[in-house]
Amino acid sequence: MLRLDKLVKTYKTGDQALKAVELDIPNGQVLALIGPSGAGKSTLIRCINRLVEPTSGEVWLGDTELTRLSPSRLRRERRRMGMIFQEYALVERLTVMENVLSGRLGYVGFWQSLTRRFPQKDVDEAFRLLDRVGLLHMADKRADELSGGQRQRVGICRALIQDPAVLLVDEPTASLDPKTSRQIMRLICELCAERGLAAIINIHDVALAQMFVQRVIGLRLGAVVYDGPPDGLTPDKLTEIYGEEDWEATIDKVDDEDEEAEAIA
Repeated sequence: MLRLDKLVKTYKTGDQALKAVELDIPNGQVLALIGPSGAGKSTLIRCINRLVEPTSGEVWLGDTELTRLSPSRLRRERRRMGMIFQEYALVERLTVMENVLSGRLGYVGFWQSLTRRFPQKDVDEAFRLLDRVGLLHMADKRADELSGGQRQRVGICRALIQDPAVLLVDEPTASLDPKTSRQIMRLICELCAERGLAAIINIHDVALAQMFVQRVIGLRLGAVVYDGPPDGLTPDKLTEIYGEEDWEATIDKVDDEDEEAEAIA
């Protein structure tokens, strides 16, 4: 379980990005963070793995309080937190296989990491993951030869090969077309279900979040203003999160997608 207890982030400018956020996220639950730009979504994700240092509060991953760890302990605990980035964060000149195996760098010694010599079990797992996401045939291709959706799948494999306890996902569909966005969201949710992983997904597309996740957290000005199921996002709730807007089109889009999925099934 991942638990946030009164998490606060205040920048030197005095801007408060997070205001006493409290969340409990059980194993296997996929949660979407929604809210306007500047609401604190990316800050929250980065405070969990301390890429951004919280000002106060606690972050617990299982029985470990992450906010009090020394740098060496934090490096070890970060292996349990897989990160998936909006801009993929791949090394363009490396192959797909090499990018996936980079997720194991925290587990191997210095010389092994320098020469990229990984245990055979890691290589086998990388092949298995690439097969699972439909990229086995591209293992030897350079990352700069891939499409956006393919790059994101490599990023997913790189995160999963860490054998994490939680996935932190920062706008995974922002650079993708609608069809590929649905495929990536579906894949993340399926993989979390298969592995019993908790996941927090920062996402701007409300309709996409409603189609796939089990729980939605709405942030506004660093505070949680909604915590509940996707179908609880009424026009009034969406207005509370984002401000005035005609939300009926978004709700109709979700209903249409649900009907389309039922028809395909």
